[in-house]
Amino acid sequence: MSALIDGIKGNRFAILGRAGMDLTAAPIGAKSEEADTFHADLGGSSANIAAGLVKLGSQATLITSISDDAIGRFCMNRLHHYGVDTSCIRTIGGEHRMSLAIYESRTDDFQNVIYRNNAVDFQVTEEDMDRVDFSRFTALVSAGTVFAAEPSRSATFRGFENARKAGLPIIFDVDYRPYSWPSPEVAADVLSRAGEASDLIVGNDEEFGFMAGGIDMGFAKAQELAKKPGRVVIYKMGEKGAVTLADGQETQTGIYPVDAIKPVGAGDSFMAGLLASIAAGYPLKDAVMRGSACASIVVSKPGCAPAMPTTAKLDAFLADHPGPTT
Repeated sequence: MSALIDGIKGNRFAILGRAGMDLTAAPIGAKSEEADTFHADLGGSSANIAAGLVKLGSQATLITSISDDAIGRFCMNRLHHYGVDTSCIRTIGGEHRMSLAIYESRTDDFQNVIYRNNAVDFQVTEEDMDRVDFSRFTALVSAGTVFAAEPSRSATFRGFENARKAGLPIIFDVDYRPYSWPSPEVAADVLSRAGEASDLIVGNDEEFGFMAGGIDMGFAKAQELAKKPGRVVIYKMGEKGAVTLADGQETQTGIYPVDAIKPVGAGDSFMAGLLASIAAGYPLKDAVMRGSACASIVVSKPGCAPAMPTTAKLDAFLADHPGPTT
């Protein structure tokens, strides 16, 4: 596990996956079809992780492709706003488009409408990966969505290979989104291959269950993956907290209860908080708890990237908030 931790402590992250636009209905509590206005900001799981990392003091470079249009430029501007390095983003002309998510700041009857038709981020190629100087970074992070279609799937596996050659540990957020995949069977096979190639795997009970062929087998799948020496697996269970599997040990942690206003963004913020906290020198269990606190902060505020905490806000939350559940 030392190589994984050392790579994360280097604090220079290359992140594979999409950027997009989020439109959040306003005011808080409004349904999308009844909203007066919508607030636009950066979205997309990988872009959210990158923004969250930078807010917590890390360096993050997003590796993806964007459309040569106003929405692509909007996303690029927002990445710059959050301090994310965009030097490895390729702009593509034609009819490929950015992802768009329209959702609400409410938990009752929550609606999230995703537009992923002809998604531009799936157009990342193996040649794109070969142009990246992975020696600039100390760890590679990937969300599972990049594996859902070609050429992005093959490109991501090439990125894994190139990162491994450069000595980088690979961090994998399973992030299974059924609407992006041609079939559950393809997804289970590809995501399992990605897990086998990774050093740190983060997923929820449903995602591990999906990889295993049934939710009742998810924890056994996590245990199986954790048997590889040096690998860490984090099995998230929502309100029940998480189990961290590392070095033959299983450590259960709770959550920080909050009044949530939406159910999205928690996973991206958890990943950012986890990695930035390990980079800052926190022990693994404490880093998991700080990631959990980041998740709680994000679900209690509108938006995803704008709701990600800074280090000061995270520390203030931990100081003021009741301790985690057990």
